[in-house]
Amino acid sequence: MLAAAQHRTPRRNRIIRTLVVAGTGAAVLALPLIGATAASAAGSSTSTASTTLAGYPNNLDGWIRESLAIMREKSIPGTYNGIYRNIMRESSGNPRAINLWDSNAAKGIPSKGLLQVIDPTFKTYHVAGTSFDIYDPVANITAACNYAAARYGSMDNVHGAY
Repeated sequence: MLAAAQHRTPRRNRIIRTLVVAGTGAAVLALPLIGATAASAAGSSTSTASTTLAGYPNNLDGWIRESLAIMREKSIPGTYNGIYRNIMRESSGNPRAINLWDSNAAKGIPSKGLLQVIDPTFKTYHVAGTSFDIYDPVANITAACNYAAARYGSMDNVHGAY
């Protein structure tokens, strides 16, 4: 019984300490202690808006839909399913993904972003009205789709590394 009582006291103190820390605004540090699945999720939600400037959800679904709207305006072919399939293969939906091991990386130009675009391709196929930041999800998707349209007819025709 003594061992059980000793076990509860530190746990209760840790929970109280966690709640006090969370109440002071340091929730990012406290969340992992109270069961958050990823500290990065807490950090990113505090630094980004819930919608993009264009009003789309600030998540993978919203980025694809915003890109498709821009692509329609610029007559760049592609579908939601084709873009989503390629994003999942290339980056698993991580807009900060970077490939540091392939032949492009060995040349000093690693593939970056949701659709793993290299800097020269991004610059060449950048679509006016999108960010010049290769890690910007909408700019990355739209430039990659512009490249895929020029090279393969559409992102929908890409079924492997491109």
